[in-house]
Amino acid sequence: MPSTVRTVHLPAADVDVTVDDQGEGRPFLLLHGGGGPQTVAAFAGLLAAPGDTRVVTPVHPGFGGTVRPEWLTDVATLARLYAQLLEDLDLTDVVVVGNSIGGWIAAELALTGSDRVSGVVLVNAAGLLVPGHPIADTFSLTPAQLSRLAFHDPAKFAVDPASLPEPVRAAMAAGRAALEVYSGPYVMEDPSLAERLAKVTCPALVAWGASDQVVDAEYGRAYAAAVPGARFELIAASGHMPQLETPDQLLSLVRDFAATTTADRL
Repeated sequence: MPSTVRTVHLPAADVDVTVDDQGEGRPFLLLHGGGGPQTVAAFAGLLAAPGDTRVVTPVHPGFGGTVRPEWLTDVATLARLYAQLLEDLDLTDVVVVGNSIGGWIAAELALTGSDRVSGVVLVNAAGLLVPGHPIADTFSLTPAQLSRLAFHDPAKFAVDPASLPEPVRAAMAAGRAALEVYSGPYVMEDPSLAERLAKVTCPALVAWGASDQVVDAEYGRAYAAAVPGARFELIAASGHMPQLETPDQLLSLVRDFAATTTADRL
């Protein structure tokens, strides 16, 4: 599916957001995790492929060679920025799909109360504080150690950073630095989030790779329990990024969920 990568300037926030925009039809906002926009690029194409969906994938400022303004330091502000992006693009009936920190952003976007959002899909989302089920300290891990926690089958996704071109490694380092800023003082956990999630009014699906050891399945169930009416779906043979390991299964869940949110409004 052909896509257009462009920069959208948001005057209200005085920030530029790089956006990949592909397809036509029902809009989806696809939010990547700490691994960067490349972790959702292929899934964006799958989601747009049937020809009845428009998939908008922003690059979180600071990732992918983009600039993060000094004032943009937390997930809630980033969520408000994306609410403004939906306004500027005049998108309505939007299904927001976010993975990892992108899922946390999606949850915060739901909490903005934007009437442009009709549903959220939280895929192995971070951000919640769940006693007994801490988020792995990914910043202290080597790439190999992180892969063992993140993937059901790490061998399929093994990457030696030293083998990558210097510009790619530089972009990865910049993305990691941005992630550290966005993750906040509690490192990927917001103690206030669970209580605030009770105010979410749009439909929500919490989809979780069963083999995830970065944020385990019980953490995912706690996420679903915190959001009124949320449905929890476990994805077998998948880890922290189902959009990479089991894209067809995730795609089916996302499209089925989107169909029900449309039905709810008819």
